[in-house]
Order: sequence, then structure tokens, then C-alpha cells
Amino acid sequence: MNALLEDRGTRTVVAARKLRELIVSGELAPGQRITERFVADHLDGMSRTPLREAFKILEAEGLVKIEPNRGAVVTALSVDEVEAAIEVLIGLETLAAEPACERITDAEVAEVESLHARMARAYREGDLMAYFNLNQAIHQKIVDAARNPVLSRIYASECARIRRYRYAGNQQNERWGRAVHEHEGILDALRERAGAMLRETLRQHHRRGWVASRRVLESRA
Repeated sequence: MNALLEDRGTRTVVAARKLRELIVSGELAPGQRITERFVADHLDGMSRTPLREAFKILEAEGLVKIEPNRGAVVTALSVDEVEAAIEVLIGLETLAAEPACERITDAEVAEVESLHARMARAYREGDLMAYFNLNQAIHQKIVDAARNPVLSRIYASECARIRRYRYAGNQQNERWGRAVHEHEGILDALRERAGAMLRETLRQHHRRGWVASRRVLESRA
């Protein structure tokens, strides 16, 4: 029984991760219903129980809605709703910057350095999804270093909800390259424990990223 539950749990995680990537990349569009045929084509025989559990995970993240008689539908947000969320994320991350610099350990800085190196490699290899996931992990690590669990929880929740909209900005090659360069500055400020510098570097980084993302989203509207 335990082995069966563990296997089902593993399949749920796999299904949630795959569907999340399809939503973030835009292959599953806002407002699109996730049909059984789509699941069969992309998840290779995934059974209903782990799939239902995966939908619950994605619903909690704000990526899908479970609608009566329609099933799972990809959440659609307006550009203004995304901008409001971005403003909150900027506020949370800049709030975390100075205490993070005061409290982060050398081992945690080393973890961020490792993530940064992997992210830069993903950029050189043109692997946007891997780059984006590592990028998000770096920002969460910085927020977590502030040692405020409420801030970390709210930040993670809002990040999950608007992942696909932030991903859109990096689909512009020029912005993608600049973002990598900006991350060098973020890492330098963190190494130096320069809280005020980190705060302003993060603020500018996110505002520039949102300008690029908004341009892409408005062109698709």
C-alpha cells in the first residue's frame, strides 16, 4: 500500500511539473481547457487520480481553475492584474533585501552562486525553461534569507500565480541577455552584504523585466 501511494505521489508530482511547464511556456494558453486528449498526448497515459491531484496543486498555485462541467482551465489574468502582482513582488523582495544581507550565511551565498552558475549555463545553451526555473529559485533564496516565513510564503504564492507572464519577458533575446547581466550585480551585492545596493538592484531588475513582459503580453492581446 505504501509503495502504491508513493508511486501515485510521484506521478502526481511529474504531472504537475509537466503541466506547469506547458502553462508557463504558453503551450497551454490562458482560458484553455485541459482536455483528456491533451493529457493523453502530453502525459503519456497518466491515470485520472494523480492527474486530479496535480490539478489541485496547480489550482492552489493559481495556474488553473477547476470549473463545473469544464474541468481544469488555465487561469487568465489581465495585464493590469499581473502588473499589480509585480508591484507586490517588488515590494516584498526589496523588503527582504537588507535583512537577507544581514542574516544570510556563507553556505547560502554559495548555494546562490551555484544556482547562478547553472542559470548562466542554461542561458548559453539556450534552455529558457531551465534558466527561468533557476532564476526563480535564486530570487526565492534571497527572500528566504531574510528569515521571515510569512514574507517567504506570500512571495512564493504570488510568484507561482504569475509565472507564465514573467516568463514571457525573457522570450525576447535582448531582455534575456540583460537579465543575466543584472543577475551578476545582484550576486555581487549579496556577496558584499550590501543591503541598500541589493534592494535597489532588485527593484530596477524587476521593473525592467516587467517592461519587457508587458510589451510581449500586449502584443499578444
